[in-house]
Amino acid sequence: MQPLIDNARSFGQRPEEFAKLAEGQSPEVLFITCSDSRVVPALITGARPGQLFELRTAGNIVPPYTSGRPTGEAATIEYAVEVLGVRDVVVCGHSHCGAVGALVRGDDLSAVPAVREWLAHVVPEPATGRPDDPTVAEAVQHHVLAQLLRLRSYPCVEQRLRDGRLTLRGWYYEVHTGSVREHRADTDSFESL
Repeated sequence: MQPLIDNARSFGQRPEEFAKLAEGQSPEVLFITCSDSRVVPALITGARPGQLFELRTAGNIVPPYTSGRPTGEAATIEYAVEVLGVRDVVVCGHSHCGAVGALVRGDDLSAVPAVREWLAHVVPEPATGRPDDPTVAEAVQHHVLAQLLRLRSYPCVEQRLRDGRLTLRGWYYEVHTGSVREHRADTDSFESL
């Protein structure tokens, strides 16, 4: 923890770099990814403060949209799309994902009931892939596509897609190589950016 504290102390000693941020934000991208500590959106994309609006959830899960029962995730998506007017939404899954791996392997999650209930949002479950594959690449990629489909059910997303003001993108990040692949609809495969 001490290196993090040391950096935080020196971080605030460069106020001139951050003064413009007080004027507001206008990110172009909503970046939805996993809470996994190995996945760092700004590091992956090279984004500077103010360029990405982030939503991080265990397993980069986009929960179903339900009117009358808002979630923090739905509020974040709606704010990014309606208020900030992001032009792109990226759902980024990653190799070695514990959440997707637990589903593929059929792990017993009774000791972590909140995790078990959260993962129940994964429909359909990523049944593809080999349980012995530590990267769970195929299952994660399938999962990313399922989350993109789920995003389409959000009214604000559906409207912006119909108007041509929003693009959805599916990414797969390999934590062991640093490479990023994007889903291409024309080939229905994840290819290098």
